[in-house]
Amino acid sequence: MVDFEWYRSFCEIYKHNSVSEAAKTRMMTQPAMSQHLASLEAKVGEALFIRSSRKIIPTERGKELYSQLAPLIESLEETTMSFHAASLPTITVIKIGAAHEFFSEKILPQLLKFNAYTISHFGTADQLLELLTEDTLDIIVTSKKIQTPGIEYLKLMDEEFVIVAPSHYEIPDLDDLKKKEQWLSALNWISYGLELPIIRRIWREHFKRRPIIRPIHIIPNLHMILKAIENGVGVSVIPTYIHKQSVNEAQSQIIFEELKVKNELFIAYKMKYKRLPQINEIVRLLTNHL
Repeated sequence: MVDFEWYRSFCEIYKHNSVSEAAKTRMMTQPAMSQHLASLEAKVGEALFIRSSRKIIPTERGKELYSQLAPLIESLEETTMSFHAASLPTITVIKIGAAHEFFSEKILPQLLKFNAYTISHFGTADQLLELLTEDTLDIIVTSKKIQTPGIEYLKLMDEEFVIVAPSHYEIPDLDDLKKKEQWLSALNWISYGLELPIIRRIWREHFKRRPIIRPIHIIPNLHMILKAIENGVGVSVIPTYIHKQSVNEAQSQIIFEELKVKNELFIAYKMKYKRLPQINEIVRLLTNHL
C-alpha cells in the first residue's frame, strides 16, 4: 500500500529538483525524504529521477506520475486548508510589509479597496522576511525568495531598473561598451547604500566586473534620489515605475537604456493564513493591478 506522504514528498522533490530543498519545504530530514522517494520508486517498480552531482532530473515515468498526482495533491491540500481556515479566528488587522517606495507607488493607491484594517511596515527584503517568519507581519512584498518552512511565495511582477540622469546632461553617442563604462564611471553617482545596490548588478551583468565608483551621496530613499537627480546632483539607478513621470515631464532622462536589470518581486505570506479572505483579497488586488 502506498503512503500518501510518499506522494507529497515526490511532488516537492519534483518541484525543487532537489531532495534537500524538498526536505526543508516539508520540514523533514533529508534521509527521511530520501526514504519516501526510495519507497515510492520500489512500489512503482522503476526510477522516477536521474541523480546527478548538482540536482536530480525526473525520468519520463516521473514526469508522467507528477502530471497525474499534482492536481490531486493540490486539491486535497486546498480542501484541508479551507477546513483549517474556517476554524481560525478572523484577522481584523493585516500587518503588511514592503519597501517604502514600492508601498508608496503600488500599494497605497489600492488601500481604499482593502477590506481590512492594515498596519504597514517598511524595510529591506531580509528585514521583512525575518518579521514574517516571526509572525510580526502577515504578508510582505519582497525581491528575495528564500525557501522557508511555512511560507509561500507568489510571483507578483518584474521591476526594471535603468540609469537615470538630469535632463540637461549631454549623452555621448558611444557604441563601445568599455567606453560607456569609462564615461559612466566618471559621473557623480548617488547610491541607495554604500554597497552600491543595483548599481553593482548593472556593472556585473553588463560590464562583467565590480564598479569602481565612490558615490558622492548616499540616500536610502529612491524618491529622494530621483529628486536629487532632477536637481542636477548626479546620476543613479531607479526603477521605471518611479521615474516614468519624471522622464515624461523632461525632468530627467535615461542613460543607455540597454544597460538595465530586472528584479522579480514576490508576495510572501504564512501558509497557515493562505485561505483567509483578507489575505486572498490583498493578493488579488495587488496581482490584478500591477
